[in-house]
Amino acid sequence: MKIFTLFITLIIGSLGFAQGTHGNVSTTLKFNEVLSYVSQMYVDDVDAEKLTNTAIVALLEELDPHSTFISKEEVNDANERINGNFVGVGIRFQILKDTLVVVQTIPGGPSEKIGLLAGDKIVGIEGESVAGIGLKNSQVREKLLGDKGTKVRVEIKRKNKSGALDFVITRDVIPVHSVDVAYMVTPETGYIKLNTFSRNSHEEVKAGIIKLKKLGMKNLIFDLQGNGGGLLYAAKYLADEFLSDDKLIVYSKGRAQPRVDLSSEKKGLWEKGKLVILTDEYSASASEILSGAVQDWDRGLIVGRRTYGKGLVQRPIDLSDGSQIRLTIARYYTPSGRFIQKPYDDVEAYKNDLWDRYEHGEFMNQDSIKLPDSLKHTTLLKERTVYGGGGIMPDYFVPLDTAEITDYYTSIIRGGHLNSFTLTFVNDERKKLMKDYPEFEQFKNDFVVDKTLMDKLFKYVEKEDPELTFIEEEYKVSEKLMKLRIKAMIAQNIWSYGEFFEIYNESNEILQKAIDIIESSEYKKAGLDG
Repeated sequence: MKIFTLFITLIIGSLGFAQGTHGNVSTTLKFNEVLSYVSQMYVDDVDAEKLTNTAIVALLEELDPHSTFISKEEVNDANERINGNFVGVGIRFQILKDTLVVVQTIPGGPSEKIGLLAGDKIVGIEGESVAGIGLKNSQVREKLLGDKGTKVRVEIKRKNKSGALDFVITRDVIPVHSVDVAYMVTPETGYIKLNTFSRNSHEEVKAGIIKLKKLGMKNLIFDLQGNGGGLLYAAKYLADEFLSDDKLIVYSKGRAQPRVDLSSEKKGLWEKGKLVILTDEYSASASEILSGAVQDWDRGLIVGRRTYGKGLVQRPIDLSDGSQIRLTIARYYTPSGRFIQKPYDDVEAYKNDLWDRYEHGEFMNQDSIKLPDSLKHTTLLKERTVYGGGGIMPDYFVPLDTAEITDYYTSIIRGGHLNSFTLTFVNDERKKLMKDYPEFEQFKNDFVVDKTLMDKLFKYVEKEDPELTFIEEEYKVSEKLMKLRIKAMIAQNIWSYGEFFEIYNESNEILQKAIDIIESSEYKKAGLDG
């Protein structure tokens, strides 16, 4: 308990609270008094580490919604997407009917190098059975992740092979890609989808732009839908690819932090040419920095829906036991001076903000968004009206399309049935599929989800969940969307996430609107060059 008291004292002191007083008793002394009484007099034994974590969480929650505590067990997972890599065996996996199935080996990773194949079933790890024991994703990660250079032995069952195969895999650094896909959506328009802002994002996006330029790209659509942010400097480096030199990208300032300006410094890969950035209600933080800078400098158009509204900067601070706090140290502002953080005085209202937006009709109708004139700003070159105080407002609003979404379709998706069915189908038919469609383009153009395949799905769902009965009327409404998703998921299980998006983007209404705008006179009507 003494260690617990000392640890909390150090935390409070490091956050600058030790100087605060209440009467003649310092804040730290008062806190220590309570801990001492708990230690000496509480009716039961206490878990010091649990109390420590609870106290830190409660302390940070009093500050703002984005100052957080991350336990030492969760730090590695939290840092993976930011760092852009982790150490493991290099597979994408899925637990299918209590069996660990290799969906894909990571190209160049240790599992691919020693001969693991998509469709292999991992039935043992280090001599311990992992089949039929109720295995969870977290347990798989715990068993397969480790230090670089260490080895793990796995037992594999492979289709058309009798007996088990043993492999010893040497763990290595595995990249976590932040660019899901970069491809030409039309002969003149390229498309890049970024899922997070990590240390690797800048190089990945540059590689995507170079690739698409070689394919004849004249227009670029940059997709930040669902991108919750990441590293501030990753947003700065990416904005520098779109903005000419000496343009302010973002500035930040806080009580203990002087104003810091981040500006474009070098010639970027896409300073000329039409640019559209896609956003939605889940685009946050670094996504808003990038889209705000592009909008403020009239460099491109924002198409989609109002972004999340997170304008606070967090600094990761490592604690002595391996845990971490991410402490808000500053507010950031777009080049025109917009502070886009939505209010958080009411914590419950803040947590329910997206649901309230939906209930209020904002996702369906832009006119339902009412912002006061006090939040109005103008862009820096064309003096177009933009708003702060609650996210980035798009230049072109695209309503959420729910016309093809039915309860039957949603139940199949949420139950995981579409996911497990397509993986089972690919595992059973992989050899034939690869023979018929050796290249993705052939699959994309020629593969048809026919009635036979749909009947197999319905039988599969009925067997897995007898209570989920087939509803013909709802299926007819969702048929096109369901077939498109099945085709996309089959492609993902044969190739990768990128191929999934190349197919499923046919249903991405924000992207389709962006294509119409960027390839028509609408882009120049907005007063932008390109």
